Amino acid sequence: MKRFNFMIKRKEWMVMSVSLIHLFTLSLLLGCQQANDGKCHVEGVVNGEQYEGKRIFIVPLYGKKTAEYVDSMEITNGKFHFTKDSMQMYKILLDYHFRMGIQPLLVVGEPGTIKVVIDSVSHASGTPQNDSLEKWKMRTEMHNRELGKMHKFIVDLKKQGDSVQAKYIAQRADSFHLVYKNYTRQLAKNMKAGVLHDFLKDLFPLTYERKMPDGSVKTINADTNEVIEEVKSEE
Repeated sequence: MKRFNFMIKRKEWMVMSVSLIHLFTLSLLLGCQQANDGKCHVEGVVNGEQYEGKRIFIVPLYGKKTAEYVDSMEITNGKFHFTKDSMQMYKILLDYHFRMGIQPLLVVGEPGTIKVVIDSVSHASGTPQNDSLEKWKMRTEMHNRELGKMHKFIVDLKKQGDSVQAKYIAQRADSFHLVYKNYTRQLAKNMKAGVLHDFLKDLFPLTYERKMPDGSVKTINADTNEVIEEVKSEE
């Protein structure tokens, strides 16, 4: 009798194991199918029980922000998901009543699955452009922290009446910021044409145009704010 019961339990265990294998295989197949459907799938978690049931939004970074273009859903069990078929930059953010202390997140809409964490420091990964965007974001946050310290130091020096040292630190801050701008420019230059390439390329153009008091329009060096004089060709 004991042997009979053992055989039954063993059979049940084998059936359960086979069922789990089938479920695992099915989830893999569904995941592959989702990843290959040409759409952008955002799978996110929000850290903090206080955000349960609150709404989270995915908004186009550029263009219209009306209900037709903005998606939202309630956070359930700390999770949310969006599916987008428009390849562009998006911003993910909580309902404005609950955004204090939570960092909005930029993501690139591109085919594949993006894993997102919304927190005091939010991040995304899982697709080529979003992985590159995350690296740029980390560099940007480091840059902003250090630049902020420099600017605070400049203010303190001016309060102390040390204008010479303040000017020197301001020059160092400008040089520090130029290194960051050139890093961003080079990153865009090394990328293939795409959503992230266009976003980074447009952040720090090398030149811009300015209308002068006499009505003429001059090309200005964006780094020095100096007029770029046109070179006249010899006839």
